[in-house]
Amino acid sequence: MRTPLRTTAADALKIVIVGGFGAGKTTMVGSVSEIRPLSTEEVMTQASVGIDDASRVRTKSTTTVAFDFGRITLNASKVLYLFGAPGQQRFWFVWDQLFAGSLGAVVLVDARRLEDSWYSIDRLEHHRTPFVVAVNRFTDGPTLDSVREALALSPEVPLVDCDARERSSSKHVLITLIEHLTRTHDQLPARESMP
Repeated sequence: MRTPLRTTAADALKIVIVGGFGAGKTTMVGSVSEIRPLSTEEVMTQASVGIDDASRVRTKSTTTVAFDFGRITLNASKVLYLFGAPGQQRFWFVWDQLFAGSLGAVVLVDARRLEDSWYSIDRLEHHRTPFVVAVNRFTDGPTLDSVREALALSPEVPLVDCDARERSSSKHVLITLIEHLTRTHDQLPARESMP
């Protein structure tokens, strides 16, 4: 059963989920979307050997080649669109297009591979896109304070634990982002009216 989009929906809000290869972006979109997500997952082939480093995600057999898409109805007039970006370096050219028009982003981090998150954070800072960092807990790992220090995150960037497989956990990450966006917007100086 698919959830139809209400005819009263007037505002589409866009959020992008980025992170390293195999961090759980497709899983997060799928766990929280109210519709069956659009996924561009393809089977990894021998052609990717030597191009994509799958050595630290040995059980991964598919990969996103364009983006994932999901939807959440916020109320009668507002809809949240989720775009999960591909993680491999060869698909990073897609990111700038995905960032266009987005309100903010989630950086999904695998605590076992923190260095895979640096590019995501760099691109978001370059685009001046507000973001939160969510540590997808596959196993026990470093504390949030250790992750903050390793990623050199400013105190203003929200940092949370999550399990991208669980709807409630993914939902909590998105709520944290929306709260961050609200605080960020409230702190902006008022625009002067045009003469």
